[in-house]
Amino acid sequence: MKMQKDVVPASTSAPLQAQFVTITEEEAGQRIDNYLLRVCKGVPKSHVYRILRSGEVRVNKGRIDQLYRLVQGDVVRIPPIRLAEKPDNHVPAAEFKIIFEDTHLLVIDKPAGTAVHGGSGVSFGVIEQLRASRPDAKFLELVHRLDRETSGLLLLAKKRTALTSLHEQMRDGLTDKRYLTMVAGDWKNARQHIKLALHKYTTADGERRVSVSEDGMASHTIFSLLKKFDGFALLEAELKTGRTHQIRVHLSSSGFPILGDDKYGDFPLNKALQKATDTRGALKRMFLHAHQITFMHPESGKNMTLNAPLAAECERFLVSLGKPLN
Repeated sequence: MKMQKDVVPASTSAPLQAQFVTITEEEAGQRIDNYLLRVCKGVPKSHVYRILRSGEVRVNKGRIDQLYRLVQGDVVRIPPIRLAEKPDNHVPAAEFKIIFEDTHLLVIDKPAGTAVHGGSGVSFGVIEQLRASRPDAKFLELVHRLDRETSGLLLLAKKRTALTSLHEQMRDGLTDKRYLTMVAGDWKNARQHIKLALHKYTTADGERRVSVSEDGMASHTIFSLLKKFDGFALLEAELKTGRTHQIRVHLSSSGFPILGDDKYGDFPLNKALQKATDTRGALKRMFLHAHQITFMHPESGKNMTLNAPLAAECERFLVSLGKPLN
């Protein structure tokens, strides 16, 4: 059930009534506060917690606190909620290249330049577009995130049990995520561990940034050298932790900025790369691509390894240097 369909705009004269919702198998396991925040789109968080504290939200006719976890078959009373009318922000439906899909999972090859979700100046992203293109989908949630300018494998869960399973695997270090990236500089080692603690902060204009800091979160990436060029190196990055902008900051802070990185890169070089020369083609994006992921299927427990071929614009740049990936 989509609560937003039942929320009555302030301008209507229709009487407001409480909603009674029966919790399905896919909705079970959530905390009541998180459930309400999801189904009551547009309702301020403070208001959701107020109606919880006041006892207006009931489960099976009894009062509960915000930590209560929903059980299949619970009947939740959601009190009348009045919202001011807002303009309809239409989300265009879109499908993306599918790498794998079954009843539990959807794995796509996300193009560079597409955000995974709305926010921070972006009105919608992959998840909103997929939901718009699949209106009958009962459940569709991001398992993890990719930066807007990063292409490649993105996992989505079609069942809550799948989402929970994959989150547990990632937390316990049971997944293996690998990226292809090209950096500037004379990379020496065939295999190199970078362990630099990372601190996340927000700039004055609201942008997320990450810096190396002794009191930051422990972070670990393993880099393997795949090919060397004149002034560049193609690497595979293996994430041992999954911090925001981890690969980008680990490389930049080590003196090997990713080509095309508009936050942590070599800006004069990025500008020069946008135009082709006699010795190479143009590169107009960040060269970072999520090319492989290994995990256990949330239902069968079978080990799965999925791959997404290097994005076409990155492959063309490689070919222009005379060394295609394959």
